[in-house]
Amino acid sequence: MKLQINAKKTENEKWKMENENTLRLYFPFSVFHFPFSIKLSVFICVHLWTIFFLFFLNCSLLAVSAQSKIAVLTPEENAQTQKFAVNLEISLSNNFRVLDASLSEMAFRSAKYEKPFNLSREESKNIGAAIGCDYFLLVKADTLRRYSFSKKEFYESYAVVYAVSSRTGRLVFWKLTNAETETAESSERKLFDLLKDLSAEITDKLRTTSKEELNEKTAAKLEELPVENSLEAKNFRPPLPYKRIRPEYTRIANLYSVEATVDAEVDVDENGKILNIEIARWAGFGLDESVTETIRKMQWRAASRGGKNLPLRVLLRYNFKKATDNG
Repeated sequence: MKLQINAKKTENEKWKMENENTLRLYFPFSVFHFPFSIKLSVFICVHLWTIFFLFFLNCSLLAVSAQSKIAVLTPEENAQTQKFAVNLEISLSNNFRVLDASLSEMAFRSAKYEKPFNLSREESKNIGAAIGCDYFLLVKADTLRRYSFSKKEFYESYAVVYAVSSRTGRLVFWKLTNAETETAESSERKLFDLLKDLSAEITDKLRTTSKEELNEKTAAKLEELPVENSLEAKNFRPPLPYKRIRPEYTRIANLYSVEATVDAEVDVDENGKILNIEIARWAGFGLDESVTETIRKMQWRAASRGGKNLPLRVLLRYNFKKATDNG
């Protein structure tokens, strides 16, 4: 009898020694004990936590878009713009909280900006704060009679959408969607058929922007041009490009006779190298990109004070207007 007890005790001790390298997985509400080898336990642990991580990450991204508040605005009132804006609101309401259009329009129009499609970042942030939204969309739609050598007379229905971040004031999305047919009615129907794809593009872009803005680091603040005749302006020499280049007035801006101003804040280091370009007043129609590309092509002489080079932020302004037939 004593011999059997000792034998059973020996077996238990042997089993315990063989399985002493086990792993306990700790979760918020329970403890799971797996009497497996250490390698298998680690494998299970890593894969379980990967599944949990991906699940919660996906939930958090969906929550960001679902909680984002947007306002759809129509600065230029016409029947087609209103109809397009209403349909866009309905499409976007599946992914965002769309604010009441009448209240949003009231807050927007109270600002009384002369060029609502050519706002500065500060003006945009003020509008967003007045409305109480994360993003606001500026919409314009119309149907035009066009002529060309190949088609002769035809009709183009188009819609332009500007999506602006209330947090940064940046133009984060811009797109012109159009449709061309032989009649005004059919071109309008064709345009509205494209609305679903446009809504999907806007949704994807706003989701991406929300993530990027949460992770964005604040840029270093550089000294700006001193006030004329001030103490800082003494023995000061501003940065200058060795050769000025005129940004292209884009083809699409020319086609729609766009008149706009683009302001760019340019950070130039002590060696004349461009550190950063931030569009301070946006216009869409490819003009912001045209300005950015042009500035990057310039070679700069650094700013200096008392003969010593220093980094500086300068504001560059470019005015765009369609040329007249007389030049």
